[in-house]
Amino acid sequence: MSVAIGQPVEDFSATATGDTTVTLSDFRGQQVVVYFYPKASTPGCTTEGGDFRDRKPAFDAANTVILGVSRDGLRAQENFKANQDFNFALISDKDETLCGIFDVIKLKKMYGKEHQGIERSTFLIDAEGKLAREWRGVKVPGHVDEVLAAAEELNADG
Repeated sequence: MSVAIGQPVEDFSATATGDTTVTLSDFRGQQVVVYFYPKASTPGCTTEGGDFRDRKPAFDAANTVILGVSRDGLRAQENFKANQDFNFALISDKDETLCGIFDVIKLKKMYGKEHQGIERSTFLIDAEGKLAREWRGVKVPGHVDEVLAAAEELNADG
């Protein structure tokens, strides 16, 4: 079963950068942005991560935690985070547990070949752990500003 707007998001624990385990329920009382990207250290994913990094103070002010997720291994995530100076955790979802919860694995085409991959997607979870907004098939330019505006609005309403 995948997530639905207004419904509680299944609690999860996942391995993240900095030798940590991230558990969704640990963030109760805060909003959480979970954004999925196809592959660490690729151009679009680097731009998107950089946009989140650069807007982190505004997300902090809106009581919102940022979590980046891909199927890359922890080592690739650590390198990506260090190389880009990301100021938020990156989650390694090699077993696709989170991908399954959020239903982000889609059939994609690259160079004429079909493969299963992550559809760039972002989810905003409210302070009670319910899904407030979702963006699927994300185009990077301007996306983070849109997510930030939604987080600020949700925080103001809460």
